[in-house]
Amino acid sequence: MSRVRGTFVSSLNSSLNGGLRRAMHPGGLLALTLTAGLWLGGAARAQDSQIIYPGSMAVTGFSGTIIPNFDAGLPPGVDPVDETFIDTTRATLRVFDVSHLGGPAAGQLVFTPPPFEVTAEQIGQVFGLTYDDGVRDGLPSGVPNLYAGATSLHGIRIVTPDADDDGRPERQRRGTAGATFMDGQFGTENGGGPGTIWKIDGITGQVSKFADIDTNSGPGIGNLTFDPLHRQFFASDLDTGLIHRIDADGRLIDSFDHGVAGRPAHGLAPVADDGSVMDIQGAAFDSEDPDSWGYTQDERRIWGVSYHGGRLYYSVGEKSEIWSVGIARDGTFAGDPRWELTVKADKDYAVTDIAFDNSGFMYLAQRGPVENRYDYSQFADSGKGEVIRYWRENPDDPATESIWVEVPQEYAVGFPQGNRQSAGGLDLQYGYDADGNLDTSVCTQTLVNTGDKLRDNPALAEQLAAGGPLAVHGVQITPKELVKPANVPPFGSWFVDFDGYFEDPEVEGHVGDVAVWHPCEGRAGYYEEIPGGYLPPFYPPDFPPPGNLPPCLDVEDVQYYCTPSGLEADLYLHDHAGFGGDSIKALSRTPGVGVTSPMSHAPGTPYTIGITGHYPGDTVDVGLCFYRKSDKDKGGYYPCCKMTLPLKTPAVSCER
Repeated sequence: MSRVRGTFVSSLNSSLNGGLRRAMHPGGLLALTLTAGLWLGGAARAQDSQIIYPGSMAVTGFSGTIIPNFDAGLPPGVDPVDETFIDTTRATLRVFDVSHLGGPAAGQLVFTPPPFEVTAEQIGQVFGLTYDDGVRDGLPSGVPNLYAGATSLHGIRIVTPDADDDGRPERQRRGTAGATFMDGQFGTENGGGPGTIWKIDGITGQVSKFADIDTNSGPGIGNLTFDPLHRQFFASDLDTGLIHRIDADGRLIDSFDHGVAGRPAHGLAPVADDGSVMDIQGAAFDSEDPDSWGYTQDERRIWGVSYHGGRLYYSVGEKSEIWSVGIARDGTFAGDPRWELTVKADKDYAVTDIAFDNSGFMYLAQRGPVENRYDYSQFADSGKGEVIRYWRENPDDPATESIWVEVPQEYAVGFPQGNRQSAGGLDLQYGYDADGNLDTSVCTQTLVNTGDKLRDNPALAEQLAAGGPLAVHGVQITPKELVKPANVPPFGSWFVDFDGYFEDPEVEGHVGDVAVWHPCEGRAGYYEEIPGGYLPPFYPPDFPPPGNLPPCLDVEDVQYYCTPSGLEADLYLHDHAGFGGDSIKALSRTPGVGVTSPMSHAPGTPYTIGITGHYPGDTVDVGLCFYRKSDKDKGGYYPCCKMTLPLKTPAVSCER
């Protein structure tokens, strides 16, 4: 059976209704084969050794298309688009070795060793990615497993059985009786579906079904994240809007409903799921209209998820809001949802990925609205998506609603005008030296993000030509300090193409998420809960109540964060005595250590203090004065509840 491989785009003439890509010209298939052989490896394969190392970069994307039995020809009048199907033999997930980029960043395309590949036949189309912690049989192995979630972000395609005896099923644009998902859509050939989360063993490369949200009718999984403290996963469900909590064995434990339980915490009316589903056998389904796909309402639609600082951060809706909810000591949802910020960007696009670095910056990647062209050319409205970063105000500005800065910093993504080619995936990587070699001693120093048409700018074509092909759909690698106006245009970045094919400048949304395995031993990178918090009714060690009086405060929990200015501790206090305080002053009772209380308190948020001058792992005695701001504003003496709190700081330092 002959095949025309690759992504299907309009590239012949209008008489073919979009036609076949240039690979169909004489010699085109040979040229494609040679090109792919130079830039990428072969089909999915098991490895003699592990497939994931520190710095390994996993990327998802559309697997491409074929016309089965194309050499036999098509009958006159048959539109080749109607006979074009997902190529199940090609990869929808690749793991790249980007440890040696070949030289200083100059906007060039990077040659990488052949990546490890997982095909559409094995897992279907996937978007969201995460790693676990590499614990195997209760022991750390140093090699994590990789997880990928089924997606509709690379289109939805349906078929009915072969009716014209050409050996191919019949493509359908609209829902109809007997319709099924096309092979390669959700890995149904391997027992998968739209709610499946796949596991790729980091040592052997073996693929297996890890978990299944069987109530998902077709919208798929928004994204995934791993909580290393409780060894559990979180997955956002685009069908119901729920965030599912999944244990390390793939069992669904429970879920969090932002629409009902989250929104009221910010004064918003609850919004329950409307029950809509993707019914590919119903007349209302239109493969080119995402509004008919059964997504939950925008107000409750969760896209990106990221576990950080003892909380699960998540993004909501097209006009994206970032929220968080605490994860309790037993791993359950703490029931304290908190609005963090409303994204300020040029376009109201969904934030489909969230990441944090070791300095407290929060990184967000936008992806354009979902599209699904029948000719496979476009899966997102690309070209305006931004990659931005926020950080916590220090000190907090009481005039602003959020504890985060109002205006984020932005990165230049791609060379096209505007430099906003984000495809919705990002992560942090180790640092690189001047020659482009990975430096694992420097953690979270580099930003990696996915994008479309990354090197395609006619005005710069001559300058870009020396750095390789222009039609690059893949990943941009950038030192994280290069925020705009620096790196415009992004000649300070490296680029990696997803599939090694460079004759498809028209496609949009064909690249998905990116995830890097970057363990940071000895560093306060991924925030993990650190001893020092206290559960009521217990009190901090060595803190007896003064005299026989009960303490006026309970210390319920302490959580630590790295920020651009150093270590901060969030204190969760309970006004045990009904004192009525709403503010704190903090000072150090440990010589040589500085303690500040830079952030004012807002209802429902913790009290934040900054700690400087200590050695990692030291116990710092912090004196607190808990008072009412209205009393202080009157001038003169004001009553305060005083206590000394011993804080055991993290045994690792924040990076500067």
